[in-house]
Amino acid sequence: MKRMQFMMIWGFCFLIFSSVNSQENQNQAYWIHEDQVRPGQVEEYTEHARKLVAMANEHNFQGMGWNVAQMDDGTFLSITPIDDFEHLQSLSFASLQEKVGQEKFSQLMNGFNKYYDYHGDYITILDNDLSYMPAGEGVVQDGKDFRKWHFMKVTAENDSKMREKLRELKDLYGKKNSKMHYRIYRSGFGQMGNNYVAVLSAKDAQDYARLSAENDQVLGEEGKKKFREIMDLVTEYRNMQGQMRPDLAYHPTVVAAQPIQKD
Repeated sequence: MKRMQFMMIWGFCFLIFSSVNSQENQNQAYWIHEDQVRPGQVEEYTEHARKLVAMANEHNFQGMGWNVAQMDDGTFLSITPIDDFEHLQSLSFASLQEKVGQEKFSQLMNGFNKYYDYHGDYITILDNDLSYMPAGEGVVQDGKDFRKWHFMKVTAENDSKMREKLRELKDLYGKKNSKMHYRIYRSGFGQMGNNYVAVLSAKDAQDYARLSAENDQVLGEEGKKKFREIMDLVTEYRNMQGQMRPDLAYHPTVVAAQPIQKD
């Protein structure tokens, strides 16, 4: 039974990554670890997360890297880009655990459990075909740590219509040369339903409000019409704001190859 379950999981992952890699503009898949931190313990959680970053830096951990986003409700997202199923399987803290010792490492990791009741992992896919990114912006953008997330859920029946409307919206933004750029993420393995998330970046909340007001003027009535058509397809909607947390991110330093010693 366990082998069958593993093969089914592998099959789903294979289909996801095949879909990602078959796009003309290759989409990027991300492994997300989500911690729903209790609002009253956000400060303690961040201090504990810094200990993991410090440990990784101290031992030049090469197993993986991650960026971190924090939402105002206490949700933290650790974001790691992945290429394929084999790459996902290779991501591990094993080498760090070996360097610091199992007891010390387990004590640090288990310490996170004090700050949340729920956490989990899933895959999300940055859909370049639906995103409006004239400058090719990624997860991290210099000087733009503020984030606004728009979460949209649609039925399976309306999924293709949703993609069509999002393409039309992207075309409108391009035609109007909008200065408000956005990225569209869609659900991957580990998520129920057909989910889309529009993520927008700005310097801060005030900058976002300015860009949004200017964008409304630029898009005009055409923009209002497109947004109505999209929302008519959405069964659930919510938005959240927050920020990137570079102090909680970790990026392995590149280890230079050692020259081959000749006898």
